[in-house]
Amino acid sequence: MSNANGTSRPHKVLLVDDHPLVRRGLAELIALQPDLIVSAQSEDTAGALAAIDNDPPDIAVTDLSLQEGSGIDLIREMKSRLPRLAVLVLSMHEESLYAERALRAGASGYIMKHEATEKVLGAIRQVLAGEVYLAPKLASTLLSRFVSTHVAPGKSPLDALSDRELEIFTLIGQGLPTRAIAEKLNLGGKTVDTHREHIKQKLGFATANELLRYAIQHSLGNGHS
Repeated sequence: MSNANGTSRPHKVLLVDDHPLVRRGLAELIALQPDLIVSAQSEDTAGALAAIDNDPPDIAVTDLSLQEGSGIDLIREMKSRLPRLAVLVLSMHEESLYAERALRAGASGYIMKHEATEKVLGAIRQVLAGEVYLAPKLASTLLSRFVSTHVAPGKSPLDALSDRELEIFTLIGQGLPTRAIAEKLNLGGKTVDTHREHIKQKLGFATANELLRYAIQHSLGNGHS
């Protein structure tokens, strides 16, 4: 990217992750790249939005699990404030459940945290170039959904959940009670309880304990960050 004098400047990167070590590792990696520079870091929604208003970045690299607030909501708000902002999700959350939702919210790419650093840098540059980055297997799966009028075989029952319901389901699986979920997502306790009831109904569970066991099993099976 060129500045007012026509000379090239590094692309500014905003890092949003609730783990300081993850942010530090990414910042150190990006510092070695001549075409990239970390302009700001944040652990939550408020800090990320303040950083965007203070010094608009070219790309935001964000997790979906934040210290406070919803990653999906953050993507929507960042794109609302800065429509040309490129957004790459870097997460431990299962791609098949979250990538499509992140793209619908306005992200241009989704990559797992366990990928090699070269792939992360490649994803950043690909999204900055105006392209979409997805793992090949996931890209094929999403493409098949778009071109088919039938429900894909093996579709997860969690696909029936809304974005907010999936976020709450994930936090239930991490063992968080209603009050903690409400504080983390800036929601009222009654609202969380209503979502919890809808989740239970959509997944076909008769009791809250059945839902809790399933959510914990899913969390242990897929990992979370």
